Amino acid sequence: MNKTTSFTIGRVTGVHGLDGKLKVWSFAESIDTFCPGRNVLLKSGKDLGKPYSILKALAHKKGVLLSLDGVDNWDLAKDLVGKEILIDRDQLPEPAEDTWYWQDLLGLDVVDHEKGFIGQITDIFPTGANDVLVVTDKIRETLIPMHKQFVKSVDIEKKTVRTALPPELLMDY
Repeated sequence: MNKTTSFTIGRVTGVHGLDGKLKVWSFAESIDTFCPGRNVLLKSGKDLGKPYSILKALAHKKGVLLSLDGVDNWDLAKDLVGKEILIDRDQLPEPAEDTWYWQDLLGLDVVDHEKGFIGQITDIFPTGANDVLVVTDKIRETLIPMHKQFVKSVDIEKKTVRTALPPELLMDY
């Protein structure tokens, strides 16, 4: 699995029971991303990771309970806690119009229609209403709701997000 063509879809946060089920914090919008038969790579840091096949996934509280082929007891599952779960991009559907995978947005330049270059997207986090882009430059961090009122266009090929931000968000610029 190639890091440039793979997406991180979750992180193992714990073990559930004695039979090797993993508690997963999902970065995916739908549990369908974890469908049985999909191949995933579990890794952390610079290790090469290990491939697994998904046997079963169930929604659980704010995450997913995941059963992987070959992980059938608590000890094996415990060794996977903290690892990221990656999937090849070709196993994911193309996003609908005007939607993007977070990984595609990270690193894009953000340019406001009045203030010009604001920074690059360094992080994204969900809220109840919409996702929020964390945009940083060398001096400051700006939080921008991913809403059509503020984000006017996204051009993945040109690596640019164009915004129309209210003055109170740009007071320091």
